[in-house]
Amino acid sequence: MPLSEYEQRVLEQMERALTSDDPRLANTLQSTGRRPVARYVVAGIGLVVGLLVLVLGAVTTNAVVGVVGFVVMFAAVAWAFAFAPRRQGPEGVVREDGTVGPRPPAGGDKRAPRGGQNRNDGFLARLEERWERRRDQGR
Repeated sequence: MPLSEYEQRVLEQMERALTSDDPRLANTLQSTGRRPVARYVVAGIGLVVGLLVLVLGAVTTNAVVGVVGFVVMFAAVAWAFAFAPRRQGPEGVVREDGTVGPRPPAGGDKRAPRGGQNRNDGFLARLEERWERRRDQGR
């Protein structure tokens, strides 16, 4: 069943809001998640080599060789999955009319940060600031 025009418009506004609020999450949700095949091939070769060294260490009852084999296997798998390059998503803010525009300059905030904190304090400070802004808009 197709969506109505109103539902499509609401979904588009939600997508723009998500993109402006958390561009990294929006990029993760939109990406296909494909990594280069060569990365997996090299990691597979490292995994096989590490396994062979691990078995060689077990056969020769040399614990150091076995540990080296395990470390090689672990590093190959970690390199394949954990250390993939990340792309930056689009940045901007959603305006009242639903369009997306560039972020205002950091000094453009009318309210002074509480407690002498910098605007770039971190994730929790930004969440608290957004919460206060939304609470103030509801009044």
